[in-house]
Amino acid sequence: MRIPIQSVTPECGHAEICGWVHEVRDLGGLAFFLIRDRTGIIQVTIPKKKAPEAVLAAAKAVSRESVVRVTGTVKAIDKAPGGRELVPEIFEIVSLAETPLPLDVSEKVPVELDTRLDARFLDVRRPRVAAVFEIRSAALHAINQYFHHEGFTNITTPKIVAAATEGGTELFPIAYFDKEAFLNQSPQLYKQMMMAAGCEKVYEIGPIFRAEEHNTTKHLNEATSIDIEVSFADHLEVMRILEDLIVRVYGYVNGTCSSQLANLEITNFPLPKAPFPRLPYGEAIEIAKKTIEDPIRYGDDISPAAERAIGAEMGGHYFIVDWPSEIRPYYAMQYENDPSICKAFDLMHPRMELSSGAQREHRYDRLVHQISRKGLNPGSFEFYLRPFRYGMPPHAGWGLGAERLVMTMLGLSNVREAVLFPRDMHRLVP
Repeated sequence: MRIPIQSVTPECGHAEICGWVHEVRDLGGLAFFLIRDRTGIIQVTIPKKKAPEAVLAAAKAVSRESVVRVTGTVKAIDKAPGGRELVPEIFEIVSLAETPLPLDVSEKVPVELDTRLDARFLDVRRPRVAAVFEIRSAALHAINQYFHHEGFTNITTPKIVAAATEGGTELFPIAYFDKEAFLNQSPQLYKQMMMAAGCEKVYEIGPIFRAEEHNTTKHLNEATSIDIEVSFADHLEVMRILEDLIVRVYGYVNGTCSSQLANLEITNFPLPKAPFPRLPYGEAIEIAKKTIEDPIRYGDDISPAAERAIGAEMGGHYFIVDWPSEIRPYYAMQYENDPSICKAFDLMHPRMELSSGAQREHRYDRLVHQISRKGLNPGSFEFYLRPFRYGMPPHAGWGLGAERLVMTMLGLSNVREAVLFPRDMHRLVP
């Protein structure tokens, strides 16, 4: 019976493994193969004078990245990976790989990101790349665990919708029989509707689609959003949940992904501590004014250059709070004593924005007024507005980008490295 390579030890005595041929070395009288599966790498050593003819024939015919099944004796050897080697009695080629390979899986030859994405099935065989997605999986597991423990209900909202979440032109139109429809920008409207349903605490992890013509290292046109909405909560409460979640996720990855972090050569994994600093928008603008040449004024959105400047000043995770109402969505609640400012926030990493949220306006008349003030037609949002007429509790929530979370956690240079099959302005396949 096949056992994972990580579990093969000299104490096994005899073992059967299956995996990919990672490297081949022929030293005359000895042939060495490194065989890899998702758990690790083992050295297979073939002494040519003693090996069975069938083993020698297979070893001669096999190519790198072929799938093999090897059965033999496990011996201790200090110089081999993991301190053991497998001397085969059976060496079977299960699936022969063509040559040359589209990219070097052993990572000895540098390769451009576009080449990697074109052959993603090979790219993810590389231990360093596989580590990213194992850590991403662990992070999402920790997120699901956290919300389950905190009493949240997991929901699934439509990705084909009739109206934009926030208006604007950043929408992918689709043919939906005889109707106009779009791919959803966010579960925002639907998770708010669930507050009227009495669910009180909901979360969703799912795709969002934005037709933004950005070709940068931090933008995707299809991304994974982690969203929550909480009844009887204000913006301060959901900010506390968000920072608590970030701390838990980092801690979980640190405690369970040591081998993956080692594959990424991360020896000093950061562990953020809550509470994160709260930086008012006005103060953030003043920091940016002092350190960047681009003109930036109160009421402007924060540019990438301003983000970097403010992040350098702040050092770790932080919130930008108290945003001007004019540049935030219609559903953000305004302060009673100063309607020009709203109860919105962004969670920032020194490199970029990770999350955006707010306390929502739950009062029907004020919400209709704010939709109109943004130049939108309230009639287009009737399906969304209707629940607000029948008992909508105060509520707040946020959306967190999964790819940006993984990117900043692991220090990746491009957000496309944090998603298996990225969709951007130029990439529709594979």
